[in-house]
Amino acid sequence: MSGAMKRFRVMAIIAGVMSLLLWFVDLPVVYLLNNDDWKSMVAWIPFVHGWIYAAYVLTALQFATKARWSLKKTVWLILAGTLPIASFAAERRVVRQYS
Repeated sequence: MSGAMKRFRVMAIIAGVMSLLLWFVDLPVVYLLNNDDWKSMVAWIPFVHGWIYAAYVLTALQFATKARWSLKKTVWLILAGTLPIASFAAERRVVRQYS
């Protein structure tokens, strides 16, 4: 299970960083600034975030399956990747519980 936990930890951190970029860089630039140059500079963030989140979901499912988590805990772990800081909290909780 340590391999699955390491993969989850890495993806939780990357997904958290991408979520922060999406919420606090991309969305404000797109919806608050009227500058096409800035919009084009951050256009890659939602695309990369989508792929990273998909990989996060797969690694969370793999970890939860190996850890034999209930469906409720598994859904919680997957949803943690949707909020900017929640994936960091989920990663810390998993490390505390399984280390």
